[in-house]
Amino acid sequence: MAHFHTPLKKARGAAPAHHGTGHFIAQRLTALANLFFTAFLVLLALRLAGAGQAQARAVIAQPFIAIGLIAGLATFVWHMALGMQVIIEDYVHTFWRKALLLSLNILLSGLLLLLAVASIAMIVFGS
Repeated sequence: MAHFHTPLKKARGAAPAHHGTGHFIAQRLTALANLFFTAFLVLLALRLAGAGQAQARAVIAQPFIAIGLIAGLATFVWHMALGMQVIIEDYVHTFWRKALLLSLNILLSGLLLLLAVASIAMIVFGS
């Protein structure tokens, strides 16, 4: 007797982990925040146009500016990591490669953010 498998039967166990909606919302929220922080960075760049290094460091060392830069960098890096995750999940099909690249995505994104925050902290605290 032949066994017939419907597409649903073949797909069972291969369904998504139901995290797609949260990921989708996070991408949209970080994109929206990035619009705000991009405007912030453009205004800051216009303010610093023609300024010397000492004046630029003094402006960046202001608490509101430093916090805005760190928050903006955090949303940019988070958005980047989410986008890279989607690309990796969509185009890398070998399990070990996908696991390695997803891990590297998290590691390198975190390292990038850590370096950026450390750089701003060095300006703020005068190192």
